Amino acid sequence: MTLVVFDMDGTLLDAQSKISPFTSETLSLMRQNGIAYTVATGRTLQAALSPLADDNFNRSLVLKNGAVIWEPTLQSYSHHHLLTPTEVSDVLGAFVAQDLTPFVFSLEDGDHHSVYHAPLRDDFEKKLANLFESERELPLQPLTTMPTNAHVINVSAMGPLEQIEPVIDFVSHQPHLVAYSGMAIRDKGLAWLDVHHSQGSKANGVKHVAERSGFEEVIAFGDGDNDISLFEFATESYAMDNADEELKDIATQVIGHHDEDGVARFLRDRFNL
Repeated sequence: MTLVVFDMDGTLLDAQSKISPFTSETLSLMRQNGIAYTVATGRTLQAALSPLADDNFNRSLVLKNGAVIWEPTLQSYSHHHLLTPTEVSDVLGAFVAQDLTPFVFSLEDGDHHSVYHAPLRDDFEKKLANLFESERELPLQPLTTMPTNAHVINVSAMGPLEQIEPVIDFVSHQPHLVAYSGMAIRDKGLAWLDVHHSQGSKANGVKHVAERSGFEEVIAFGDGDNDISLFEFATESYAMDNADEELKDIATQVIGHHDEDGVARFLRDRFNL
């Protein structure tokens, strides 16, 4: 049995963060042919569900880079890796030391997500906050109101690369933490950063799903550094034309661009759809 796993942004979704009609038709052909598929994404549940709503993603969803797994049939989480209060404190200290504004993602009672943040200082941070609150339907609250026992999934920020890199270096020396990053606005030198529990990887999340459901092979698609662990685990791995070079280097093959239905066109050939 084979499970096909898609990253979302920069992979399955187009430049408008949507599933194109051609890709949607391809997913329908996969269902007709009994080919199982799901996603492994850095998005939260609320952010993932909207673009997936019309395409029958009814299997376990690997979210927040593997930190949590959502079960659509149960309408609840089956698996999660959270940061301890000490780890949260250490990460926040590293962010503050580099003058970065942290956004802390938490799992609230009732399986809802919230985002706690420090005071916003510039237009980019305000746009990021608006993205979380409006487009991705995540309630925003001041960091000062975050409970001491909050169930923290990850801590994120956007800032100049020279401020992001020291935090990545700090995290690399912490045994239970992992940092994912990439360029957010290249012409302004702004990068994004996510810090998670090291066990909350896409590889571990997908492995959990595959073993529990009896899938023997995993075919993975991705574009960024948070897909590296997934590619290392997968039976076959395919990097988008727009993917990071590091990911292309370990991929089985490089395929088309995410904004040109690269995944769907490959799948039609791969499975004779």
